[in-house]
Order: sequence, then C-alpha cells, then structure tokens
Amino acid sequence: MTAVPRDLWRPSSGCGDDCLPAAGEVPTVPMARRVLRLVAAFGMLLAGIAVVVLLPVLPSRERQALVRGWARGTARAFGVRLVVRGRLPRRRALLVANHVSWLDILAVLAVAPTRMVAKREIRSWPVVGLLAAAAGTVFVDRSRPLALPSTVGRVADALRAGRSVAVFPEGTTWCAGNDATDCRPGGGFRPATFQAAIDTGSPVVPLRLTYRCEAIGSTTTAAAFLGADTLLRSVARVVAARELVVSVTIAGALHPARDADRRLLARAAESAVHLVPAAGAVARARLRPVPTVTPAVAVPPPVPTPVAGRELDLAA
Repeated sequence: MTAVPRDLWRPSSGCGDDCLPAAGEVPTVPMARRVLRLVAAFGMLLAGIAVVVLLPVLPSRERQALVRGWARGTARAFGVRLVVRGRLPRRRALLVANHVSWLDILAVLAVAPTRMVAKREIRSWPVVGLLAAAAGTVFVDRSRPLALPSTVGRVADALRAGRSVAVFPEGTTWCAGNDATDCRPGGGFRPATFQAAIDTGSPVVPLRLTYRCEAIGSTTTAAAFLGADTLLRSVARVVAARELVVSVTIAGALHPARDADRRLLARAAESAVHLVPAAGAVARARLRPVPTVTPAVAVPPPVPTPVAGRELDLAA
C-alpha cells in the first residue's frame, strides 16, 4: 500500500517563535489581574463539568444556548472581547474559518450553536474534551487517512439533521500576521468537508477570525497557538494581554450546486476568508445565487466593506 505523505494529511504552517510578539510589544495587565483571569477561567472549566452532565438531557435549543453561554463566559474569563460583524443564515450551514488559536473554538461557539470538527487529540483535553464530545463534536483521526470519507459522512449526516457544522479547513493553526503569507499552511483549505455541503445542498458560510490589541490599535499574534508552542505558554500570553479583541466577520453564504467541484468551492471560501481574489473560482464552482441574509462581506471582492453588526462585550 502506498503511504500517504504526512504533509498532505497533517498540514503544517511556516510559523516559528519569530511570529509571536516581541517582549513589550503588546501591553499587559498587572499580575493580580492575570491571576484573577486564570481563576475565573478555571471556574469556567469546572462549570464545564456541569455542562457536560446537563447536555444529554436538554432539548436541542436549550443545549445549544447552554454551550453558547459557556463559550461566551469562558472567553470573558480569559479577558477577551468578542466582536461579531454580520449575521448567520437561519438555516443549517457548513461554517468554515481560518485557524489561529485555541480561542477560535470559543469564538465560533459563542456566535453559532454548531457542532465542531476537531482533531482527535482534543478529545483527551481535560474538561474541554468531555464538553466537546458531549456537544457532538466530530473528531478527526489524522493518523487514519482512510477514515476521512466516514468523517465527511458524519458531517453530512449532521447537516441533513438540521445541525450546522463548523470546521477549520486549513487543518492547523498559524499566526495570520500581517504579510505572513509564507506562514500560511500549504495547500490552502482542505476540500474534503466541502463535499458534505454539496451532497446535502447546504450553504457554506466563511468566517474570518482576526485578533486585535485595542491598546495599541493594531492586529496582534498574541493569541496565536503555533506548532512549537505549548498550551500553557499560549494561555499565559492571552491572560496577560490588555484589551485583546477577537472579531468574527461573517461573509456572504456560498450556495453550491449539486454538481459543484469541492476544490473550487474550497478556494472560493478561502478567498472570502483571506480577502484575496478567487480568480474566477466562484463562477467555476457553480454557486447558485440563492438569496440569504445581507452579507457582512461581499464575495469575493478583494477589499470588501464590512457591515456594522452587533458587538458582544466579553471583556473580563
């Protein structure tokens, strides 16, 4: 049997420690404030145990609200403010986003009551893994490439059941810093899960996640969780940062035709997330112009203008 190249199944970024902020670049809060944030975050993890117990016995709507509330509360505990621009479609959809940090999961769950697609390793994380499993997360075993069709099938089943599903199709985190094009994972958005949207006639909604330090008025990589990083080190940077904001920009939904090409659909979604021209991918992917809610970002202009949306103040 021919071995599957490691970099195709386990993508990696070109990020290193030089992608992280230099000492003193990001203003920090006093040590006492950091300790309070850590205590609050630990309290939210303990609350997650109660969430895990309650989820199986709650109706769908209450279960989704509980997960969303837990995610918002946990983001608040870490001192992160969440800004949302745009609105999600009312119907179920495949949500696709760029991947910068472990905070991305909280940001998506705080915005959308959705099932997540995550690597199997998260299943073993304390409390978070239990919560993810109880919330119906679809875990991907990246050591078994032949299991990928089964994973896509489970995503399609969730969509058919009326549940939205969120995935990070870059397959790994990266810094997403300014002019950091060399750091972007090779191959772009992986197209496999897009097939689930095509098979079920579900819209694809691109989400753009950006991190900004309001204290200095610019984007920051302080929240980035890089391959060589440790979770504790990343958490320490987040709780120390002053006025850290994560923005979730909801782009216009893409409506694939039944015979759409998943690779071209993935490229179209990627262009909306990273604000680069799609080079005609939208047209070639045969995306139906089905009306939806007014998009926050037109797809796919090189420089779209966001529509002011709602802001959820989650600062600790």
